Amino acid sequence: MLIGLTGMYCAGKNHVAALLEKRGLAVLDVDKLGHTALENKKAAVCARFGADLLNGDGSVNRRLLGERVFKHRNELAALEAIVHPEANRLSLEWIAAREGQPCVINAALLHKSAVFNRLDALILVSAPWPVRLIRAKRRDKLPWSALLQRFANQKQFAAQYLAGNADIYKVENSGTNRTKLEQRIEVILSGIGFPNKTA
Repeated sequence: MLIGLTGMYCAGKNHVAALLEKRGLAVLDVDKLGHTALENKKAAVCARFGADLLNGDGSVNRRLLGERVFKHRNELAALEAIVHPEANRLSLEWIAAREGQPCVINAALLHKSAVFNRLDALILVSAPWPVRLIRAKRRDKLPWSALLQRFANQKQFAAQYLAGNADIYKVENSGTNRTKLEQRIEVILSGIGFPNKTA
């Protein structure tokens, strides 16, 4: 069983991922995997976006890279064209190593993943717009203009997933009721055939 997990910017999907891990599912954080893919492809990234992107230790300065690409759709698309194939390769390797196990693919850009059409179920995490904005400011400490640009880039977020083959389950993660969130996760897991939690 292959379950997709995604959500809009700062909706709290990683918190939901932690709950799924607690329930015994293997979870792949594709966003973190993307950091590995970025490092693997840093020569191509620097050739496209500038050699000054490297930190003193030779790693890619992701914040600086983000400043250069997130304001420009063409630049973001160019970065994705470099990094996504490598992230897909690493994702498929991870899944193959866990054949027969229920797995969760946690990714912000899940619809662009090579595994999207293989998903049995899809969990979409949402939260009210003001809650997400506050979370984003607290976590990323970016200027308001940069945060609003990232929000604007996700206008078609939900529509991207309706074309898939997986059953879609929505989860509200406003952060105000942890028990209700956990109960919703249990309902979803039961609905897709995952064994009920034992006492």
